[in-house]
Amino acid sequence: MKRVIIFTFARAAVYAVLFIALVLVFVPARLLSWSGIVRPEGIGPAQAGGMAVAVIGAILALWCVLDFARAGRGTPAPFDPPRRLVTRGPYRFMRNPMYAGAGLALAGAALFYESLYLLGYAGLFFLIAHLFVVFYEEPTLRRMFKDDYAAYCRTVRRWWPMP
Repeated sequence: MKRVIIFTFARAAVYAVLFIALVLVFVPARLLSWSGIVRPEGIGPAQAGGMAVAVIGAILALWCVLDFARAGRGTPAPFDPPRRLVTRGPYRFMRNPMYAGAGLALAGAALFYESLYLLGYAGLFFLIAHLFVVFYEEPTLRRMFKDDYAAYCRTVRRWWPMP
């Protein structure tokens, strides 16, 4: 049993690193390079705020990855999803906190670099995540977890945290 849990965490870590490397590092770096924006020389209010938002987003997203592995016995990857419905941790307050965390990390980077290009990319990320959730994830979760997922949807909002 311990080997299965370790293997699940390893898979989740690999998929998370690949997602972070591509979506949160590589593409934003290309956008910044293409637009000619370089790292600010000093740390002003925009950079401090951007770092705070990005760190909060990263912590939220990583917390979700850990909950997927620990409670769900799966990963964030669509081809290796959790075997159990995850409703703990950040999932108690919103149904898609992992995407929210990644989007916050992107928005924080946009603020740090004061880049409208990165802000547009963050907006595009949220739009694509929303469409993916509505047209793929939610129907899949309804099939997998039936009444449990329906009850979860009635009590927890898709994007806005519950009070």
